[in-house]
Amino acid sequence: MPRVYDNEWQGDIKRVLCVCSANMLRSPTMQVVLSSDPFNYNTRSCGTHDYALIQLTADLLSWADEIVCADTEHFNRVHYFHDRLAYLKDTPIVNLRIPDIYEYRDPQLVQLIGERYQEWLDNREVQ
Repeated sequence: MPRVYDNEWQGDIKRVLCVCSANMLRSPTMQVVLSSDPFNYNTRSCGTHDYALIQLTADLLSWADEIVCADTEHFNRVHYFHDRLAYLKDTPIVNLRIPDIYEYRDPQLVQLIGERYQEWLDNREVQ
């Protein structure tokens, strides 16, 4: 299946989908962090709940080269889709294990996202 959002204007930059509950605090902050130095990815964010500003969809999942989840609840929800959509089988899913206790762009949250994501990258390269 072709990816939903493939187009020549997006280039070859890694596409990262950031997922939390409501798409108001953690995933938009992850989007900012992962679209900035040192990562500089093409990012989008969404939420898993029905009240999310932008809800998790199969289209968003198909757009992503990688999916970064705020915590285990979101990780499990993405795996639910992942296990049912064959075209997602090679898409890495990251669980940053960040509790829902931070405000949007809270400096501690920004630091935690950067550290945990870099830790995941470092561990992935070792394997």
